Amino acid sequence: MPADPDDRSLPTLISDLVQQLTTLVQTEGKLLRNELRESGNKISSGAIGLAIGAALLIAGLVILLQAVVHFLVQAGMDIAWASLAVGIVVGVIGYFVLQRGSKNLSPDALTPQRSAEQLRKDATLVREQSR
Repeated sequence: MPADPDDRSLPTLISDLVQQLTTLVQTEGKLLRNELRESGNKISSGAIGLAIGAALLIAGLVILLQAVVHFLVQAGMDIAWASLAVGIVVGVIGYFVLQRGSKNLSPDALTPQRSAEQLRKDATLVREQSR
């Protein structure tokens, strides 16, 4: 017949509590490490987005400058206006890529939300169990 859990001695209860808390802390540590790794991935993808956006904006600027040169050299608006239109489109695309990359680097996107929520739940559970 299995022993009734309520018949356990105080040292056994304390030992079980310590073991369960140790397991809980280890599990929470693993969750936190995983979330920090995900945040690191977001940082790297955000940095790549910023770099690509910056490169596109530079390319747009070069094309816009080329359009100005063509405009001044040729004074026949066809090539210059075409270059100008391409430069504006590339600049707009670069702007949106930069916006997306900077959004991935925002503090809200990098905070370990699941770990914080799980720690709150665990604290509530420990308070309830200790009553």
